[in-house]
Amino acid sequence: MKALIVANGELEEGGWWRTQVADATWIIAADGGASNALRVGLMPQIVIGDLDSLDEELLTHLQAHGSRLMQHSSRKDETDTELALKYAVELGATEIYILGALGGRLDHALANILSLAMPELADAETYIVTRHCVISLIRHEARFEGQVGDILSLLPVGGDVTGITTEGLEYPLHGDTLRFGPARGISNVLTAPVARVRIGGGLLLALKFTGNDSGRSEKA
Repeated sequence: MKALIVANGELEEGGWWRTQVADATWIIAADGGASNALRVGLMPQIVIGDLDSLDEELLTHLQAHGSRLMQHSSRKDETDTELALKYAVELGATEIYILGALGGRLDHALANILSLAMPELADAETYIVTRHCVISLIRHEARFEGQVGDILSLLPVGGDVTGITTEGLEYPLHGDTLRFGPARGISNVLTAPVARVRIGGGLLLALKFTGNDSGRSEKA
């Protein structure tokens, strides 16, 4: 079951995201993400968070159109996006896409990216999606589809990642270790329509860029 979460960051104009929502069972807005959702023509079934980013008029509009408001205290430990992720898992989601997770305050963007490592998401394929980038977390292995020349960056999260083996990438790894901190895994390049990454231990963040944002493979 697929869930779509709309967060309160930047959500680029255009219908590039429509393929992600075509078969979503649930559309969940993380607090102010409801404004993002409405702006692009999505009506969330669930709006979750402390709801401090939504005025009364908008809340009334959402309720009138069937949205369920799940309000939490502002003195909470989780971000609104984290609450949305946990609730999506409770609903039974095995595939989760997040729109509007980046942009705005850097701390919120980083928190949203790091939320991919939540233990609750271990059995749910979870993706942060922007117009030209898809961010995911590799716990065991992953498959990446794209065009030759697309960029795939691999970054350890929370510690070293060991036993990394790749296929279909310009700079192959054969049971290698990527250390937490150094940027060795930045800007790898797809050499085939499908690339594969397998790891032996740790958590590996994957950022796949397509289209105009792929750029060149040189490291900055």
